[in-house]
Amino acid sequence: MPVSSAPATEASVAKRPRGRPRKTAAERDDGNRRPELLRSAARLFRHKGFHATSTRDIAAAAGMQSGSPFYHFKSKGALLHAVMDEGMRSAIERQQQALQRAKSAETDSVGRLRTLIRNHFDILLGPGSDFIPVMLYEARSITPRQRAALTELQGEYEVPWIPVLDALYRSGQLKADVKLARLLIFGALNWSAQWYDRRKSATLDELTDAAMKLFIGETA
Repeated sequence: MPVSSAPATEASVAKRPRGRPRKTAAERDDGNRRPELLRSAARLFRHKGFHATSTRDIAAAAGMQSGSPFYHFKSKGALLHAVMDEGMRSAIERQQQALQRAKSAETDSVGRLRTLIRNHFDILLGPGSDFIPVMLYEARSITPRQRAALTELQGEYEVPWIPVLDALYRSGQLKADVKLARLLIFGALNWSAQWYDRRKSATLDELTDAAMKLFIGETA
């Protein structure tokens, strides 16, 4: 390594830049754009697919400079995992809020199942609903460690369903084994992300009514 032949003066030390270069105004603005970046990425990953979407596409959709996503994420794969993680954490929070409202209304197990199903449809099909479908259909594009982390969040999301289904099974309203019923219910609900079109199909309330009739024969 070359070494200077003369000691540095106080003036030269004072002028030497320290730390990371100062960000431009545009870069500082991009630093506050993470939520929009995630929303844009989720929308593109869902409709174009992970592999067909470039970081340039995502940056353009978010109104950012082409390299700006890498201020937030090391790679496109890291961004994909962040979309899935954000989707699951938001889903858990929204489900907790929905159940809290149902608890305040003193609903029974049938009412709580309706609340869970209606909320799940909203997460899958309502406004800003790109996150969970991306997780459902792009799982092969993330690492085993990332999948394991998401599996833990999925388990946390499913926990509140178990006592509701148990209660319905004990009352005779749910006929199938609880574990199998839970898997089949989620399979049926999640598949709606593939075929549902809010412009042509039933409302989410109508979907919920149909699901209740299918799973426990509930008509009201």
